[in-house]
Amino acid sequence: MLKREDSAVSKPEIQKVGKYDVKEELGHGAMAVVYRGYDPFINREVAIKITDTDRGNDKDSAAHRRRLFFNEARIAAMLDHPNIIHVHDAGIEGSYCYLVMEYVKGAKTLKEFNKKNEILPVEKVIEIIFKCCKALDYAHSMGVVHRDIKPSNIMMTSDMDVKIGDFSIAQIISAEVTQIGGIIGSPKYMSPEQVKEEEITSQTDLFSLGSVMYELLAHVVPFDSENVSSLVFKIVNETPLPVSHYNKDIPEELEQIVQKAMAKDPRNRYPRGLDFAADLSKVYRNLKRPVVDIKEQAKFEQMKKLNFFRGFFDSELTEVIRAGAWEQYGVGEHIITEGDIDDSFYVIISGDVLVKKGDKAIVALKPGDCFGEMGYLAKTQRTADIVSLTPVSLIKVSGTLIEKMTVHCQLRFNRIFLRTLIARLSKTSEELAKYRPL
Repeated sequence: MLKREDSAVSKPEIQKVGKYDVKEELGHGAMAVVYRGYDPFINREVAIKITDTDRGNDKDSAAHRRRLFFNEARIAAMLDHPNIIHVHDAGIEGSYCYLVMEYVKGAKTLKEFNKKNEILPVEKVIEIIFKCCKALDYAHSMGVVHRDIKPSNIMMTSDMDVKIGDFSIAQIISAEVTQIGGIIGSPKYMSPEQVKEEEITSQTDLFSLGSVMYELLAHVVPFDSENVSSLVFKIVNETPLPVSHYNKDIPEELEQIVQKAMAKDPRNRYPRGLDFAADLSKVYRNLKRPVVDIKEQAKFEQMKKLNFFRGFFDSELTEVIRAGAWEQYGVGEHIITEGDIDDSFYVIISGDVLVKKGDKAIVALKPGDCFGEMGYLAKTQRTADIVSLTPVSLIKVSGTLIEKMTVHCQLRFNRIFLRTLIARLSKTSEELAKYRPL
C-alpha cells in the first residue's frame, strides 16, 4: 500500500495509506510529514500526519516517535471541541504510523501572523487568544495538558477561526499510563516550571499561551537567546519588557492580563483558562464599545424594576451587574448583525429594539425583554439583525462570564431563557395557525 523512497529522507513519497489517497504535502517537521488526503468512503478531504518510525535506523528514536504517535492518538480520541483539530482515524502500516485529521482548507498557523505584513489588530488577537483559552479549558477539564502551545501549533482558518493542534507531547494528568517525560516542547514558549522539569499543571499551558499573546501584540518573543541555557535562565529569572514598550496602543488592562498569564509562580497565574478568557472578554467589549459608567446602585435599582429579573436575589443581581456591560445605543444603530458569532445575550433596560430578517421586520422588543440568548445557549451564528428603534440602554452579558457565576444564578438564567423560547414558539404557532386552510 505504501511506496517508500530507497534513501532515508524526511519526506517519503506516498500515494496511499490505509483507505486514504495521499494528494500533496502540506508541511513537515522533525518527527512527521502532513499531507492533504482524500477519504473515498465519505467523500471528504482530510489531513494525514505520517511518521516513519524506522527512519534513521536508530531504535531509540524509532521507539520515541512511536510513543509520540500513540500518545497523540490516545489523547485526540478524548477531545471533541470546535477549536481543537478533530482526529478521525489512526493506524499503523509497516513502519508508518498515521493520524487522519480534519482538513482546514486555506489555513495558516499563527506563526504566519508574526510577520510585518501580517500583523493582526489588537481586537483580533484578543479574539484568537480567547478561543484558545476556552479550548484549553476544555482540554484541561478532560485532564489533558498540551505542553507545546506555540504559534505553529495554532491554526487560523480562512474565516479566521482558531484550531489548536499537535497533542503529540500532551500529558494526561493523574493518568495511570506511561507519560512522555523530560524537557520536550518549544523552549521559547515554555513556563519556568517546565524548563526546570518540575510538576506540570494546566497553568503551564496558560503561561505558554500568554507568551504567544505577548508575541502577537509586541511582534517579538518575550524570551530569546542564542543558546538554550541562556534562554532557560531568562525564562526562570527575568521579566520581559512590557508589551506597551513595543506597541503603544495596548490598553493597560490588556497589559495586566499578559503579565498575569506569564507570572513566574503558577499560584499568581490564572487558575483556569476560563478565568483568562473572562478577563479578555471584558477588555474586548470595552475596545468594541466603551462601557457606560453608571453607579452600581443605579444599575441595581433599574434592574429590580424589570420583569426579567423578578425573582433574582439581590446577591444574584450584583453578580449580573459585575459580569455585564452597560451599553447605550442611538436610534437606528445595529446591536446585533446577522451572521456574527458571539456568546453574549442582552436585556433591554430602556428603549425599544426591532428584530429584522433581511428587510423584513419580525418583532419589536421592549424594556425587560431579552435577545441574543441563542448565541449563548447554542454558540451559533446570529440569525437576525437587532436594531434600536429609540435610544436604548441595555445590559450585555457574556456567556463566558455567566460560567463563572454561582450555579443558582446560571440556573435562573436558563429557566428564563427556556420560558422565553417556549413563549416565542407558542406565538409563532399561533401566527402559523392563521394561515392554515379551513
